Parts: sequence; C-alpha cells; structure tokens
Amino acid sequence: MKCPAMPKVLLLCEVLPYILEITAFTLFICLPEGCVLAVSVIEQLAQWHNSTVKAAMERLCNYIPEKLQGFCYVLAEVYGPHIAELIDREMNADVVCHSLRLCKQDPGQPLCHLYPPPKVSCFSISFKAAGCGRPLRLGSSMQRFPGHVSFLGKTTAFRMWMLSENVCLSRRRLSALSLLQQGVDPKDGIPYEEKFCADSQGVVLLGDSAGAHFHIPPEWMTVTQMSAKSFANLPMAFTDELDWPQFSEITGFLNSTIGGWTDSLYLRLRRRNRCNHRDLQNISQNGTLSSFTFKKKSYYLARNQLLDNPAIVIYATIGNDVCNGNRDTLAHMTTPKEMFSNVMQALRYLDSRLPNSSHVILTGLVDGRFLWDNLHNKYHPLGQLNRDVTYSQLYSFLDCLQVSPCSGWLTANETLRNLTSERALQLSNVLKEITRTQKFANFDVFYMDFPLKQTAEEWHRMGGEPWQLIEPVDGFHPSQIAAALGTGITWQKALHEWPQVLGKENPFNDQIEAIFKDQGGH
Repeated sequence: MKCPAMPKVLLLCEVLPYILEITAFTLFICLPEGCVLAVSVIEQLAQWHNSTVKAAMERLCNYIPEKLQGFCYVLAEVYGPHIAELIDREMNADVVCHSLRLCKQDPGQPLCHLYPPPKVSCFSISFKAAGCGRPLRLGSSMQRFPGHVSFLGKTTAFRMWMLSENVCLSRRRLSALSLLQQGVDPKDGIPYEEKFCADSQGVVLLGDSAGAHFHIPPEWMTVTQMSAKSFANLPMAFTDELDWPQFSEITGFLNSTIGGWTDSLYLRLRRRNRCNHRDLQNISQNGTLSSFTFKKKSYYLARNQLLDNPAIVIYATIGNDVCNGNRDTLAHMTTPKEMFSNVMQALRYLDSRLPNSSHVILTGLVDGRFLWDNLHNKYHPLGQLNRDVTYSQLYSFLDCLQVSPCSGWLTANETLRNLTSERALQLSNVLKEITRTQKFANFDVFYMDFPLKQTAEEWHRMGGEPWQLIEPVDGFHPSQIAAALGTGITWQKALHEWPQVLGKENPFNDQIEAIFKDQGGH
C-alpha cells in the first residue's frame, strides 16, 4: 500500500530538527575545542568509574539521547582505539586531538593547549604529529562563522533562512496573539478585547546571545553529575543553538529547568495586565551586534503599525560591539560613530513599524572586567575533578584558537581589559546621547545602564557569590540567577522613573482570570 505523500513543508519541518542536531553535534566534535572537551570527558569518566577508556566511551554514548546514540557509536568505533591508546599512555586531550588530525600546523603560530604539555618524549608517541611543538589550530579550510558559538554558526544561518521563508515556526520567535482578541461577552455583546484591554501592550527584545539566554548545562562536562538525565535536553539545546529564551530576563515564561528561577519583564507585564498574555517576541541571536540587528532580522518584527497594540522594545546588544576573537581585537571593535549610525538605522526602522505610543529602552553595554575579576582563578567544570583547568586556562586556550567570545575581556592583560571597558563606555554614552537628542514619531526612547553592579549587590545581600552570576561553562554570559535578578532591577527603574512605559494595572484582571482561567501555558 502506498502511503499518502506528506506536504513538503511539513516533511521538512519534521526532518529539519534532526538534521540540525546531527550537524551541530558533528561540527562540535570535529573542531579543536569540541574535541578537547569530548576527550577530557571520556578520560574523566574512565577515571571516575574506574573503567577502561572503551567502557567510558560506551557509557557516554549511552547517556546521549537515543536518536544520537548511533552516530555516537560510529564516532567511537572510528576514533575510539586511537583515543584509548593515547590516554593509556597518559597523553592529555590536547595531544589526543592533535593526533586525530583535527588541527593543523600554521607556521609562526603559538602552540594552543588547554592542559600543560605531557612530560614525555615526543618520540615515545607512536602517532605522527601527536602535539609536541605543533600549534593546535584550525585548518585554513575551516572557515568560522561570526558569532559566539562558532561550531553552530552555519546551523544558525540555515535556521534564519528557514524563518525568513516562513517554513517552520521557530522557538526563538516567541510571539502570539492574546485569546482575548477573540470572543464577545454574551451578556452585552461587547468584544472582550474592547471591554478589558484598552491599554495592553507587548514586549519585544532585540538582542544578542545574552538576550537569547545562551547556556551550556555544566552537567554535560561534570562527570560526577553526569547521567542520561543530564543529556535529555541535548537535541533541543543544539537545535536552538544553546539558547533558552523561554527562561530569559525579558521574555522568560516557563519555570527554569537550568538552575536558578525565572523572572522576566514579560511575566511582570502579564501580571500587571492580563491582556498582555502571550504578547512577547524575542529577536535575539548569538553574535548579534549593532551593525546587523536590523539589516538581517528586522522583518521578523511581528507588529502591525495600524492594527496591533503598542510595544515595549528592549534594545540590548550588550557586548559584541567590543567583543570578538581577533588577536587585534581593538581594531575590530565598533567605533562611537559607527554605533550612532547603526542604532539610528534601527530606531528609524522601528519608527516605521511600531504602533504609536510604543516605548524603546536602549540598554548600555556591560563592563566585562567583572568576568576575569571573579572567575580567572576558579576551576572550570571540566577541571573540578582533578583541579587542573581554571578559567584563565580556558580563556587562553580559546583566545589562542581565535574563537574566544571576547579577547578584550577574557584575558590576563589588564591593560586590554581596561581599554575594552573604555570602548564599551564610549558606546553606552552614544546610546545616552541618542535618548537626549533624538525624537521619534511613534515611540519615546529611554536609556538604562546594564544593571550588573546592582545585580551583584543584590545577590551579595542574598548571600550569593559574584561568580554565580556568570554562566559556568562559557565563563562569559549572565547566568539564570543574574537574568532573574536583573529583571527586578529593570522593573523598579521603569516603575519609578518611567511609569508610563509599564502601563497601569488592569482593573479587570480578576474578571479576565475568571472568564478565561488557565489557558494552558504560553
């Protein structure tokens, strides 16, 4: 019997996530940083469970969700004997990955390594190019995609194309219409929206990886906590480029499953006015900076200027204009003149799309010196078992590979850290100047500093430590705790300084809840 043909669009939407998961998984393992991470985990699993390297690889494959296990076993079959022999000879992950020829030597480049070189003669290793004196670098044929998560860059580009063609619904596009826009009160025949929702508004975030809420679960590389449960969310995480906007500071709407708790501007706006239910959109992408926030993603703004309610737009590209992985990082930072041009282009576009009486909040850049100051001498999750990998080592390794998320801040060079913060302040001042001097037809515009200092002070009052405000795996992004605390600080500033932005509390909230009850999430 011939099965009915599935529509091409639906078939693609069913198959695409699986393709993306396999692609991301493959790219990750086959890059130097991914290889070193994977081999380190295998070595530590063997140590922790007192097993052979072969058994450790099988254990790791069994932890991975079933749909990826077959591919994991293929990799173990191909590379396993090679990895096991070198680990048995007490070679570290740097040496193993170099011997697998996932890296090549570029003349004149430094030797990149996460671990100290092994105390063994090069000639005692039976594999050519096993790492002694050879630089651990990407081959020139492997081109990097701009952005924080290089190994997922091309996957990101493909998903963005899919979005632009409206083929599939993206998890990043968290936007929907309120159910109140449908239905009429049977008692008086007045539409519910007209009756209850005169002053409702949505929230839109235009952001980078911090706004998308980038997160790598530390359990993925902490063998003492590792289990099949740890990796249960791996397929979804890879498909979404390791972003979790459903827990984020601006658009979070689900209880956090990645530590901490969820508090968001959206949830607070929804409590203040139930008509704001489901009116949210997170337009954030790893690697976004001011120069392409709108050039590439503006057409995803789900707002009709004539038919929709006003919106609160948070413009928050908090780091990428000064962060890059280049060795001459200062030369690749956005200049104040460029910043002004980029942001004004974005604001003019918003003025052409947003309904009248909207609001825009420009968020300043973060002072990233906080990262090195609070993490550099602490052990990374990968180094906690043997106390052998600090964040300083990780930062140096990524910088050497030219894949650092921020060479200007994640460095032992204090002068460079200060210069990076100086440029960040200059760019923040550009945003301030825009709010003072520029006017727009359909929205008013405000500025606020990125609330890192206030967040750290609040967390200290709660008994926390500053390093807990930073993502533990990448050592760069704000953590779930930082996101939740930042929400409260942003809310209080708006409430006291710009109360018109948040709107009034809806006097019909109780009636709305009584009629519509729990609508089953967001």
